Amino acid sequence: MIDNVVIIFILLLVSSAFSVAVTPALTNFLYKHKLGKSIRDERETPIYSSLHAHKAGTPTMAGILVWGSTLAVAVTLWLISRVVTGGVWHDLNFWSRSETYLPIGMMVLAAVIGLIDDIYNVRQRGAHGGGLRVRQRILLFALISVVGAWWFTSKLDWTTLHIPFAGNIDIGLWYVPVFMFVIVATSFSVDLADGLDGLAGGLLLTSFASFGVIAMIQGKVELASFIAVIVGSLTAFLWFNIPPARFFMGDTGAMGLGVTLGVIAMLTNSALLLPLIGLPFIIEALSVIIQVVSKKVRHKKVFISAPIHHHLEAKGWPEPKIVMRFWIISALSSVTGLILFLVDRAH
Repeated sequence: MIDNVVIIFILLLVSSAFSVAVTPALTNFLYKHKLGKSIRDERETPIYSSLHAHKAGTPTMAGILVWGSTLAVAVTLWLISRVVTGGVWHDLNFWSRSETYLPIGMMVLAAVIGLIDDIYNVRQRGAHGGGLRVRQRILLFALISVVGAWWFTSKLDWTTLHIPFAGNIDIGLWYVPVFMFVIVATSFSVDLADGLDGLAGGLLLTSFASFGVIAMIQGKVELASFIAVIVGSLTAFLWFNIPPARFFMGDTGAMGLGVTLGVIAMLTNSALLLPLIGLPFIIEALSVIIQVVSKKVRHKKVFISAPIHHHLEAKGWPEPKIVMRFWIISALSSVTGLILFLVDRAH
């Protein structure tokens, strides 16, 4: 048997190496077929459009690199473990009904829906040629979350929510709306953060790594292994996505990984730590909510442009400065979340 920490490290390296290896082929495919991002009509979003006009045509939907590599590694290791029984291949296989079936399944489902949205954007279809509307995305997130809630309550018989420093509380059928809220809120927030080169990728990397540590401490080795593969793929993606980005994550990455992050928070029973570990995502979502409410009620804008990273852009902040400062906030909030988890566990 291989030590679990070694398993995690091997999977991370394998995933990262595989993602780097397939990146040239993916990049060539995206450029060859002109699958570039279209910028929204300047009449609809004048500030955003003026700030990002130079990015028009940059390949999008490269989130395939992350979830596609993760799925490829998972399936390959499973197939090998079926042929070669025992030994290292058995240890590296992380398919588990209680830990990874659901996050893998929901990741692929959400990513495919996001891929369709990306294609709409490239072909300038949908809402003003920019793909799905916000309310349509939220509805899709809700439908996906229903599948996850059903799996938790029916297949895993799980209706317990952990309250830090208070213990586990069985909330019965209330678990369904709570689960749905966590998935929808997380997915919506991650999707909003995918607006600057390297922003969403860096924030997701930190958040997934934090939950990977939590899963490992809880003894959920298969789940921690799955997260390690995602982190490995994200590092490869981020290598090519930092400013100036070679390609964008797109909705296929943001939606797929946002849903997965929410599911993992529920599987580790750490949903109430998610707002802290993923604090930048919350800041992004709140800025949009505040902007919308203010425009409806006061008929005035609070921010020059929302989400808040576009507001900072409009104020003259260089894109790399915004991204890196958000990374710093993410690192600090994630470490704080891990500390609270450890203190609560020892409580």
